[in-house]
Amino acid sequence: MTLKEKYAALIDAANQSGATNLQVVEQDGVLYINGDVPSGAAKDHLWDVYGTIDPNFAAGDVVMNVNAAVVEGGQVRVITQEGNLNIRKGPGTDQPIVGKAAKGEIITLISKSTDQWWLVKTNDGEQGYSYAAYLEPVL
Repeated sequence: MTLKEKYAALIDAANQSGATNLQVVEQDGVLYINGDVPSGAAKDHLWDVYGTIDPNFAAGDVVMNVNAAVVEGGQVRVITQEGNLNIRKGPGTDQPIVGKAAKGEIITLISKSTDQWWLVKTNDGEQGYSYAAYLEPVL
């Protein structure tokens, strides 16, 4: 079974989400999915579909670089006690860190994916998930 076959439901979900610039390439035992989706909810849905195929995200055979359009656009402040807030590729501490935001920094909220994980965009343009307990809305 090829990786495109294994992850057909994920590829279909990306297409159905209205993804643009979608590129799906299988190379050296890894499936690369790149593109842009219209909302944070669409990106969250892709992670949900991925989670049904590989529940622990342990296979290591997919690299999903999908960016969501900034829809909510609200601002949130990083309220860590000390140090930087990790921005992760997916919702969970098992996901790789793709960026950081400093304590007190104000970043863009794309969507409140779950009660625990929010999709954010840093001022450096990095997009990923952060633990919601370390974020507060800027009024």
